[in-house]
Amino acid sequence: MSEIVLNVPDAQAGARIDSWLSTQIEGLTRSAAQNLLLEKAVFCNGQPLKKNYKLLGGEDITVVLPELREVDIVPENIPLDVIYEDADIIVINKPRGMVVHPAPGNWSGTLVNALMYHCGDSLSGINGEHRPGIVHRIDKDTSGLLVVAKNDTAHQSLAAQIAAHTAFRGYEAIVVGSPREDSGTIDKPIARHKTDRKKMAIVEGGRDAITHYTVLKRFHGYTHMAFQLETGRTHQIRVHMASIGHPIIGDPVYGLKKDRFSDIGGQCLHAAQLTLCHTTTQQTMHFSAPLPTYFTQILAKLEKMG
Repeated sequence: MSEIVLNVPDAQAGARIDSWLSTQIEGLTRSAAQNLLLEKAVFCNGQPLKKNYKLLGGEDITVVLPELREVDIVPENIPLDVIYEDADIIVINKPRGMVVHPAPGNWSGTLVNALMYHCGDSLSGINGEHRPGIVHRIDKDTSGLLVVAKNDTAHQSLAAQIAAHTAFRGYEAIVVGSPREDSGTIDKPIARHKTDRKKMAIVEGGRDAITHYTVLKRFHGYTHMAFQLETGRTHQIRVHMASIGHPIIGDPVYGLKKDRFSDIGGQCLHAAQLTLCHTTTQQTMHFSAPLPTYFTQILAKLEKMG
Protein backbone atom coordinates (compact mmCIF):
# COMPACT_ATOMS: atom_id res chain seq x y z
CA MET A 1 0.00 0.00 0.00
CA SER A 2 1.02 3.62 -0.48
CA GLU A 3 0.10 6.80 1.38
CA ILE A 4 -0.60 10.35 0.27
CA VAL A 5 -0.56 13.24 2.74
CA LEU A 6 -2.62 16.27 1.70
CA ASN A 7 -2.75 19.59 3.53
CA VAL A 8 -6.11 21.37 3.60
CA PRO A 9 -5.91 25.07 2.67
CA ASP A 10 -7.72 27.34 5.13
CA ALA A 11 -9.87 28.64 2.27
CA GLN A 12 -11.39 25.18 1.80
CA ALA A 13 -12.63 24.82 5.37
CA GLY A 14 -16.19 23.54 5.51
CA ALA A 15 -15.99 21.28 2.45
CA ARG A 16 -16.98 17.63 2.77
CA ILE A 17 -14.01 15.28 2.84
CA ASP A 18 -15.33 12.95 0.10
CA SER A 19 -15.96 15.81 -2.33
CA TRP A 20 -12.63 17.46 -1.51
CA LEU A 21 -10.61 14.27 -2.00
CA SER A 22 -12.08 13.82 -5.48
CA THR A 23 -10.60 17.21 -6.44
CA GLN A 24 -7.19 16.51 -4.92
CA ILE A 25 -6.39 13.08 -6.35
CA GLU A 26 -6.84 13.21 -10.11
CA GLY A 27 -8.97 10.37 -11.40
CA LEU A 28 -10.45 9.61 -7.96
CA THR A 29 -14.22 9.88 -8.18
CA ARG A 30 -16.36 10.98 -5.26
CA SER A 31 -17.80 7.47 -4.95
CA ALA A 32 -14.27 6.01 -4.87
CA ALA A 33 -13.34 8.53 -2.18
CA GLN A 34 -16.40 7.44 -0.17
CA ASN A 35 -15.28 3.82 -0.48
CA LEU A 36 -11.86 4.74 0.92
CA LEU A 37 -13.58 6.49 3.83
CA LEU A 38 -15.83 3.48 4.47
CA GLU A 39 -12.76 1.24 4.45
CA LYS A 40 -11.16 3.55 7.09
CA ALA A 41 -8.34 4.43 4.74
CA VAL A 42 -8.51 8.21 5.30
CA PHE A 43 -7.08 9.67 8.49
CA CYS A 44 -6.50 12.90 10.34
CA ASN A 45 -4.28 12.88 13.42
CA GLY A 46 -4.30 9.10 13.33
CA GLN A 47 -8.10 8.84 13.45
CA PRO A 48 -10.16 7.46 10.54
CA LEU A 49 -12.60 9.98 9.07
CA LYS A 50 -16.24 9.53 8.15
CA LYS A 51 -17.53 10.51 4.71
CA ASN A 52 -19.49 13.46 6.13
CA TYR A 53 -16.43 14.95 7.87
CA LYS A 54 -16.21 18.71 7.27
CA LEU A 55 -12.73 20.10 6.71
CA LEU A 56 -11.42 22.49 9.35
CA GLY A 57 -8.64 24.04 7.29
CA GLY A 58 -4.95 23.61 7.96
CA GLU A 59 -5.13 19.92 8.89
CA ASP A 60 -3.16 17.13 7.20
CA ILE A 61 -5.21 14.34 5.62
CA THR A 62 -3.56 10.96 5.10
CA VAL A 63 -4.97 8.69 2.38
CA VAL A 64 -3.94 5.03 2.31
CA LEU A 65 -4.29 3.72 -1.22
CA PRO A 66 -5.01 0.00 -1.68
CA GLU A 67 -2.72 -2.43 -3.39
CA LEU A 68 -3.23 -2.50 -7.14
CA ARG A 69 -5.54 -5.31 -8.16
CA GLU A 70 -4.74 -7.53 -11.07
CA VAL A 71 -5.45 -5.60 -14.22
CA ASP A 72 -7.62 -7.53 -16.62
CA ILE A 73 -6.65 -5.46 -19.65
CA VAL A 74 -4.93 -6.99 -22.65
CA PRO A 75 -1.77 -5.15 -23.77
CA GLU A 76 -2.04 -4.27 -27.46
CA ASN A 77 0.70 -3.38 -29.89
CA ILE A 78 -0.81 -0.06 -30.97
CA PRO A 79 1.62 2.57 -32.30
CA LEU A 80 2.07 5.55 -29.98
CA ASP A 81 3.33 9.03 -30.80
CA VAL A 82 5.72 9.38 -27.86
CA ILE A 83 6.82 12.99 -27.32
CA TYR A 84 8.98 12.24 -24.26
CA GLU A 85 9.72 9.31 -21.99
CA ASP A 86 11.91 8.54 -18.98
CA ALA A 87 11.69 6.35 -15.87
CA ASP A 88 8.97 8.53 -14.31
CA ILE A 89 6.71 9.84 -17.04
CA ILE A 90 5.70 9.37 -20.64
CA VAL A 91 4.10 12.14 -22.71
CA ILE A 92 1.87 11.00 -25.56
CA ASN A 93 0.39 12.89 -28.50
CA LYS A 94 -2.96 11.08 -28.57
CA PRO A 95 -4.63 10.77 -31.96
CA ARG A 96 -8.21 11.78 -32.51
CA GLY A 97 -10.61 8.86 -32.12
CA MET A 98 -8.64 6.99 -29.44
CA VAL A 99 -10.33 6.37 -26.09
CA VAL A 100 -8.00 6.97 -23.14
CA HIS A 101 -8.97 4.07 -20.89
CA PRO A 102 -11.14 0.95 -21.14
CA ALA A 103 -14.83 1.22 -20.30
CA PRO A 104 -17.99 -0.64 -21.29
CA GLY A 105 -18.10 -0.64 -25.08
CA ASN A 106 -14.40 0.18 -25.36
CA TRP A 107 -12.40 -2.61 -23.72
CA SER A 108 -9.73 -2.66 -26.44
CA GLY A 109 -7.93 -0.24 -28.70
CA THR A 110 -7.52 2.32 -25.92
CA LEU A 111 -4.51 4.33 -24.88
CA VAL A 112 -4.19 2.19 -21.75
CA ASN A 113 -4.07 -1.00 -23.86
CA ALA A 114 -1.28 0.57 -25.90
CA LEU A 115 0.57 1.83 -22.82
CA MET A 116 0.49 -1.58 -21.14
CA TYR A 117 2.20 -3.05 -24.19
CA HIS A 118 4.71 -0.20 -24.47
CA CYS A 119 5.53 0.20 -20.75
CA GLY A 120 4.91 -3.29 -19.38
CA ASP A 121 4.64 -3.15 -15.59
CA SER A 122 6.00 0.41 -15.44
CA LEU A 123 2.73 2.25 -14.82
CA SER A 124 1.38 3.72 -11.60
CA GLY A 125 -1.51 1.99 -9.88
CA ILE A 126 -3.20 4.82 -8.02
CA ASN A 127 -6.17 4.90 -10.37
CA GLY A 128 -6.89 1.23 -9.77
CA GLU A 129 -8.01 -1.50 -12.07
CA HIS A 130 -8.95 0.17 -15.34
CA ARG A 131 -6.79 3.30 -15.50
CA PRO A 132 -3.15 2.44 -14.73
CA GLY A 133 -0.90 5.48 -15.04
CA ILE A 134 -3.62 7.87 -16.14
CA VAL A 135 -3.31 11.21 -14.33
CA HIS A 136 -5.65 13.25 -16.54
CA ARG A 137 -7.79 12.57 -19.58
CA ILE A 138 -8.77 14.10 -22.87
CA ASP A 139 -11.89 13.14 -24.77
CA LYS A 140 -11.93 10.42 -27.42
CA ASP A 141 -12.22 12.87 -30.32
CA THR A 142 -9.86 15.44 -28.82
CA SER A 143 -6.29 15.05 -30.04
CA GLY A 144 -3.08 16.09 -28.33
CA LEU A 145 -0.86 15.89 -25.29
CA LEU A 146 -1.39 13.70 -22.27
CA VAL A 147 1.12 12.82 -19.52
CA VAL A 148 1.12 9.35 -17.96
CA ALA A 149 2.79 8.38 -14.67
CA LYS A 150 5.10 5.37 -14.66
CA ASN A 151 5.22 5.01 -10.87
CA ASP A 152 3.12 6.04 -7.88
CA THR A 153 5.49 8.80 -6.76
CA ALA A 154 5.27 10.43 -10.17
CA HIS A 155 1.49 10.01 -10.15
CA GLN A 156 1.15 11.77 -6.79
CA SER A 157 3.37 14.63 -7.93
CA LEU A 158 1.54 15.15 -11.22
CA ALA A 159 -1.89 14.89 -9.59
CA ALA A 160 -0.86 17.51 -7.02
CA GLN A 161 0.32 19.86 -9.78
CA ILE A 162 -2.98 19.51 -11.62
CA ALA A 163 -4.98 20.02 -8.42
CA ALA A 164 -2.93 23.12 -7.56
CA HIS A 165 -3.29 24.47 -11.14
CA THR A 166 0.51 24.67 -11.56
CA ALA A 167 0.54 22.37 -14.58
CA PHE A 168 -0.24 24.37 -17.73
CA ARG A 169 -2.52 22.78 -20.31
CA GLY A 170 -3.06 24.71 -23.52
CA TYR A 171 -5.63 23.84 -26.18
CA GLU A 172 -6.60 25.12 -29.62
CA ALA A 173 -9.99 24.88 -31.28
CA ILE A 174 -12.08 26.32 -34.07
CA VAL A 175 -15.44 27.66 -32.90
CA VAL A 176 -18.61 28.85 -34.57
CA GLY A 177 -19.02 32.61 -34.77
CA SER A 178 -16.78 35.39 -33.52
CA PRO A 179 -16.43 36.13 -29.79
CA ARG A 180 -16.75 39.82 -28.99
CA GLU A 181 -13.51 40.08 -26.99
CA ASP A 182 -10.04 39.05 -28.16
CA SER A 183 -9.39 37.43 -24.78
CA GLY A 184 -11.29 36.68 -21.64
CA THR A 185 -12.24 34.18 -18.95
CA ILE A 186 -15.27 31.94 -18.60
CA ASP A 187 -15.99 31.16 -14.95
CA LYS A 188 -19.09 28.96 -14.80
CA PRO A 189 -19.63 25.86 -12.60
CA ILE A 190 -20.03 22.53 -14.37
CA ALA A 191 -21.87 19.39 -13.26
CA ARG A 192 -23.61 16.40 -14.79
CA HIS A 193 -26.67 17.37 -16.84
CA LYS A 194 -29.81 16.91 -14.74
CA THR A 195 -31.74 14.93 -17.37
CA ASP A 196 -29.12 13.69 -19.83
CA ARG A 197 -26.51 11.90 -17.70
CA LYS A 198 -24.15 11.53 -20.67
CA LYS A 199 -23.74 15.30 -20.90
CA MET A 200 -22.23 17.99 -18.72
CA ALA A 201 -23.85 21.38 -18.22
CA ILE A 202 -23.54 24.75 -16.52
CA VAL A 203 -25.17 24.05 -13.15
CA GLU A 204 -25.45 26.39 -10.20
CA GLY A 205 -23.67 24.70 -7.30
CA GLY A 206 -21.59 22.55 -9.66
CA ARG A 207 -17.82 22.23 -9.48
CA ASP A 208 -15.79 25.36 -10.17
CA ALA A 209 -14.68 25.55 -13.81
CA ILE A 210 -12.45 28.29 -15.21
CA THR A 211 -11.32 28.59 -18.84
CA HIS A 212 -9.13 31.40 -20.20
CA TYR A 213 -9.35 32.08 -23.94
CA THR A 214 -7.54 34.06 -26.62
CA VAL A 215 -8.56 34.68 -30.22
CA LEU A 216 -5.82 33.58 -32.64
CA LYS A 217 -7.53 34.43 -35.94
CA ARG A 218 -11.00 35.40 -37.06
CA PHE A 219 -12.55 34.03 -40.24
CA HIS A 220 -15.90 34.54 -41.89
CA GLY A 221 -18.30 32.90 -39.43
CA TYR A 222 -15.60 31.05 -37.48
CA THR A 223 -12.72 31.73 -35.09
CA HIS A 224 -9.45 29.92 -34.33
CA MET A 225 -8.90 30.14 -30.57
CA ALA A 226 -6.45 29.14 -27.84
CA PHE A 227 -7.47 28.06 -24.34
CA GLN A 228 -5.78 27.64 -20.99
CA LEU A 229 -7.46 25.46 -18.39
CA GLU A 230 -7.35 26.59 -14.79
CA THR A 231 -9.52 23.62 -13.81
CA GLY A 232 -10.03 20.31 -15.59
CA ARG A 233 -13.70 19.40 -15.60
CA THR A 234 -15.15 16.85 -17.99
CA HIS A 235 -15.87 18.50 -21.39
CA GLN A 236 -14.94 21.87 -19.85
CA ILE A 237 -13.93 23.83 -22.97
CA ARG A 238 -16.75 22.30 -25.00
CA VAL A 239 -19.40 23.18 -22.40
CA HIS A 240 -18.02 26.65 -21.72
CA MET A 241 -17.84 27.67 -25.38
CA ALA A 242 -21.33 26.34 -26.09
CA SER A 243 -22.60 28.30 -23.08
CA ILE A 244 -21.49 31.62 -24.62
CA GLY A 245 -22.91 30.80 -28.04
CA HIS A 246 -19.67 29.75 -29.74
CA PRO A 247 -19.59 25.92 -29.75
CA ILE A 248 -16.61 24.05 -31.15
CA ILE A 249 -17.18 22.98 -34.74
CA GLY A 250 -17.91 19.30 -35.22
CA ASP A 251 -18.92 18.78 -31.58
CA PRO A 252 -21.63 16.07 -31.73
CA VAL A 253 -22.87 16.76 -28.20
CA TYR A 254 -22.66 20.51 -27.60
CA GLY A 255 -22.29 21.84 -31.15
CA LEU A 256 -24.69 22.90 -33.87
CA LYS A 257 -26.68 20.10 -35.49
CA LYS A 258 -26.26 21.70 -38.91
CA ASP A 259 -23.06 23.49 -39.77
CA ARG A 260 -20.53 23.55 -42.61
CA PHE A 261 -18.23 21.37 -40.48
CA SER A 262 -20.76 19.29 -38.51
CA ASP A 263 -19.68 16.10 -40.32
CA ILE A 264 -15.93 16.24 -39.58
CA GLY A 265 -16.14 13.32 -37.15
CA GLY A 266 -15.90 15.04 -33.79
CA GLN A 267 -14.99 18.32 -32.14
CA CYS A 268 -12.07 20.28 -33.61
CA LEU A 269 -10.12 20.51 -30.34
CA HIS A 270 -6.41 19.83 -29.83
CA ALA A 271 -4.31 19.72 -26.64
CA ALA A 272 -1.33 21.60 -28.06
CA GLN A 273 0.72 22.62 -25.01
CA LEU A 274 1.69 20.99 -21.73
CA THR A 275 3.99 22.38 -19.05
CA LEU A 276 4.82 20.56 -15.83
CA CYS A 277 7.45 20.21 -13.15
CA HIS A 278 9.37 16.94 -13.51
CA THR A 279 8.58 14.66 -10.60
CA THR A 280 12.24 13.81 -9.85
CA THR A 281 14.45 16.57 -11.25
CA GLN A 282 12.00 19.36 -10.35
CA GLN A 283 12.82 21.01 -13.66
CA THR A 284 10.09 22.79 -15.59
CA MET A 285 9.36 20.90 -18.80
CA HIS A 286 7.39 22.22 -21.75
CA PHE A 287 5.92 20.03 -24.48
CA SER A 288 4.06 20.93 -27.64
CA ALA A 289 2.23 18.96 -30.32
CA PRO A 290 1.62 20.41 -33.79
CA LEU A 291 -1.91 20.77 -35.06
CA PRO A 292 -3.06 17.51 -36.66
CA THR A 293 -3.80 17.27 -40.37
CA TYR A 294 -7.59 17.43 -40.02
CA PHE A 295 -7.24 20.71 -38.08
CA THR A 296 -4.87 22.37 -40.56
CA GLN A 297 -7.04 21.30 -43.49
CA ILE A 298 -10.03 23.09 -41.95
CA LEU A 299 -7.93 26.21 -41.35
CA ALA A 300 -6.88 26.12 -45.02
CA LYS A 301 -10.55 25.95 -46.11
CA LEU A 302 -11.40 28.88 -43.86
CA GLU A 303 -8.54 30.89 -45.33
CA LYS A 304 -10.00 30.37 -48.83
CA MET A 305 -13.45 31.38 -47.62
CA GLY A 306 -12.02 34.72 -46.53
